[in-house]
Order: sequence, then structure tokens, then C-alpha cells
Amino acid sequence: MTPPTRASVQHQRPSQAHVAGTPGAPARASGLQWPLAVVSGAVIVALSAQVAVPLPLSPVPLTLQGLAVVLVGGLFGAAAGAGAMVLYLVAGAFGAPVFALGASGLPRLLGLTGGYLLAFPLAAIVTARLAVRGQLIRSILAAAAGTLAIHLGGWAQLTLLTGNAERAVTIGVIPFLVPDGMKVLLAGIILWKGHHLLRPRA
Repeated sequence: MTPPTRASVQHQRPSQAHVAGTPGAPARASGLQWPLAVVSGAVIVALSAQVAVPLPLSPVPLTLQGLAVVLVGGLFGAAAGAGAMVLYLVAGAFGAPVFALGASGLPRLLGLTGGYLLAFPLAAIVTARLAVRGQLIRSILAAAAGTLAIHLGGWAQLTLLTGNAERAVTIGVIPFLVPDGMKVLLAGIILWKGHHLLRPRA
């Protein structure tokens, strides 16, 4: 009688495609997803800029741009978020009416409100780096850090152009503390929920 033979079991490594398709695994972006994210992010920020309320004691209008910037950075990622902000700034500098209240042109980037705009790419990166895990507290802190980066850029350019750091705080920071605080909380909640839906393990 011949001894029974054991059936050999081959352990095969799961393919990269199978791993990427399992729940919780980060999906690999296709060649078309990145440019679509960049263009979409730029459009979102451009639309948010048209929701603007001029303030009587400040040259800086109250807009939804800051909220849009941190959301684009936090949800789309650092590379696509920063790319979207650069595209937005370049489009506005070359005449597209994408800045607040339909404004455009290079002088807007060099003027009193330009520091806020020029800080958008950094704000998107900061938010993306801190919000990657989709935790509520972390997402709120990420939104706060991104908003702070925008205000630091705006304050720095206002100080440079006015020559008065205290006045720059008075006209460029203090009027926005309450509304931007509310936007930070809203952005944090959206990032938290958005990461669970779009990037569970990002």
C-alpha cells in the first residue's frame, strides 16, 4: 500500500490590484485623476471667492475661500491641493475673474489681500499633512492650521505694505476670528466625514 500523499497548498501573494481593491486599502490614482482633482479644486476655490462680503473696517472681504482651500487640501491631498491652488493663482494673475468679487490680475496678488491668496498652496499642504488619518480632532486641528497659514500670509503682506504690524492685525486678522473659527469647525467635520467616505486609510 502506498503512503497517502499530502496535497500541497501553494500560498500565492495577492496581486497589487487585489490588495488595492480590498476595503481600507488606499486606491492608486490613475493618470487622469490627478489633473481632474487639480482643475476641480481650482474651480471650487474660484466659486467660493464669489461669495464675498466687504467689511467696512478692512480691505479684506469676508469670503468662503479659506474654507474651500482647507477642504480641497484635506480631501484631495497635498500634491493635488497645492496644484489646484497654484492653478487658481496663475489663472487669476493672467486675467481670469476668479478672485473675490470677480477680481483678477497680478496687482491683486501684490496688493493688500495678496498675502492671503499666496498662502493658499501652503495652507492646502498643511491641511493635507495633518488631516490624513480622518480623525475628528485631528481634522479640526488641520483645518485650524491651514487657516492659520492663510492668516499669517495675509498678515505678513499687510505688514509689509502698511509698515504697521499692529494695524495689520487690526484690519486683517481680528475681524475674521469669529467667522473663521466657525469655518474651522465646519471644515473639520467635513474633513472627518469626507475621509471616512473617500480616503478611509489615507
